[in-house]
Amino acid sequence: MNYLSTRGHPDRKRFCDILLEGLSPDGGLYLPESYPQVDAGALARWRAVFDEGRGGGYAALAFEVLSLYVDDIPAADLRAICAKTYTSEVFGSDEIVPLRELEDGVYLEALSNGPTLAFKDMAMQLLGNLFEYELGRRGEQLNILGATSGDTGSAAEYAMRGKKGVRVFMTSPDGRMSPFQQAQMFSLQDENIHNIAISGVFDDCQDIVKAVSNDLAFKRKYKIGTVNSINWARLLAQVVYYFAGYFQATASNDKQVSFAVPSGNFGNVCAGHVARTMGLPIRTLVVATNENDVLDEFFRTGVYRVRSAADTHETSSPSMDISKASNFERFVFELVGRDGARTRALFEGELGRSGRFDLGADPVFADAAGRFGFASSRSTHADRLATIRDTDRRFATLIDTHTADGLKAAREHLVAGVPMIVLETALPIKFAETIVEALGHEPDRPERFVGIEALPKRVVKLPADAEAVKAYIAQNCG
Repeated sequence: MNYLSTRGHPDRKRFCDILLEGLSPDGGLYLPESYPQVDAGALARWRAVFDEGRGGGYAALAFEVLSLYVDDIPAADLRAICAKTYTSEVFGSDEIVPLRELEDGVYLEALSNGPTLAFKDMAMQLLGNLFEYELGRRGEQLNILGATSGDTGSAAEYAMRGKKGVRVFMTSPDGRMSPFQQAQMFSLQDENIHNIAISGVFDDCQDIVKAVSNDLAFKRKYKIGTVNSINWARLLAQVVYYFAGYFQATASNDKQVSFAVPSGNFGNVCAGHVARTMGLPIRTLVVATNENDVLDEFFRTGVYRVRSAADTHETSSPSMDISKASNFERFVFELVGRDGARTRALFEGELGRSGRFDLGADPVFADAAGRFGFASSRSTHADRLATIRDTDRRFATLIDTHTADGLKAAREHLVAGVPMIVLETALPIKFAETIVEALGHEPDRPERFVGIEALPKRVVKLPADAEAVKAYIAQNCG
C-alpha cells in the first residue's frame, strides 16, 4: 500500500514512513492511493471475527482493518500490537466500544472508557504501541509535536508516557480547556512529557504545529512527528470502531446505519468517511458542531470560512472550539476528484489569501450529500443543557457536552428503519461545570482521578509563536 499527498507531491510513501512523518513535505495530508473495498463476503467474515466483542474480538477486527493498509509490518507483529492495545484491562470491557440503545432507533457507542475518558484513547493507545515498535526496529527516536483543544493532549501523553525513544511536546490554548482536562495533562511528571500552554486559541496551536512541520530542516534535525489526526495512522485506527458499531447495531449486512459524530477538526467523522468509502453500509454521516460552526456552514452552503482567534467562541464543548478543520482537506481532495493541484490551490491559494473558499456553485458540492452521504447540524450551549437534562430525566443516562451536540444532531436526521449511532466522545466528569449547571450536581468521578486538580502541575507558558516553540524543543532535546 502506497500513500500520496493531498497536494500532489510526486513521492509515494509506505505506512511506517508516514507514521513517523506526519505532514507531507508539500504541506499536504497523506491518504492511500486507493481504498481497499470490503465486499459482502468480507463483511460477513469480519462480523464473525468481531463476535460481538467477545474474546478479543475488537482487537481481531482492528487487525483485519489495519492489515489492508499496513503491509510493511509483519502480520504476526501487527496482530500482536492490536492484541496488546485493545484489552478489557485498558478499556473496561470485552466489547471495548459497547453499544446500547438509548431510545427507539438511537444508539450510543461508548468510546470513552480508556485511560483518559475520551474517544481519543481509541487511536492514541494504538499509536503509542506502533511508535515504540517502529522506533525500536529502526533504532531511532521521535519528538512528537501536537496541538490539543482538550482530549488529544491527555490521550497522547498517557499513551506515550514512558515509551522508549519518544518525547511529547503538547501545545494547548492557555486557559481554554476545562479544569479536569488541564489537570489530566499538566499533572504528569514524566520526563518525556512536555506541556506548552500557548497564549491564544487552539487554531494558534495547530498553526504552530503545521509551521514547525513545514520547516523541513528543523523537522529532520529534531525528528519531529505528530499525533494529531493529521497523522494517517491515528485516523485509520478510528475506522475500526465504525465497523464495530455497525456489527453491534445490526443483525445482518444488508442493513444501513447512520452515524452522528461530534467533530471540530473533522478527524473523527473523516474516519467514518473512510469506512463508508471502503463499503460499510452507512447511509448518512451527520457532522455535529457547536457554535464554532465552520463545518456546518460548509455542508449547508459550500463555503469553507476559517475564523480568527477573536471570532472563535469559547464554549461548553471546548474540544470542538476549532475554526480550522485540519482534516477537512482530506475530504475536499476526494470531493474534487483527487485533484492534488486543485486541492493545493484551494487550501494554499484561496484560503491563504482570503481565509475562505466557496464550492457552493461547483457541481461537485452536491456530491458531499449525495455521493458521500454527509449532513450537518449546529448546537448551542442552551441546546446542550436541554439535551443533557432530557437524557438524564428520560433515560437515566448522563452524557457529556460533546455527546449532547451529537445526540441533538442525530435527532434532526433520523430516518425510519435506519439505526442512528451517536458516537459518545467523552465522559461527563471532564466537563463537570456544565453538568452542574444542567443538573445541579457533579457527575461521577473515577477513583483514580479523585483530587487530580490539586496535584502539582508541570507546564511552561509560551507566546503563539512557532520560533519560541522551536527554541523550547531544541532546548529540551539534548
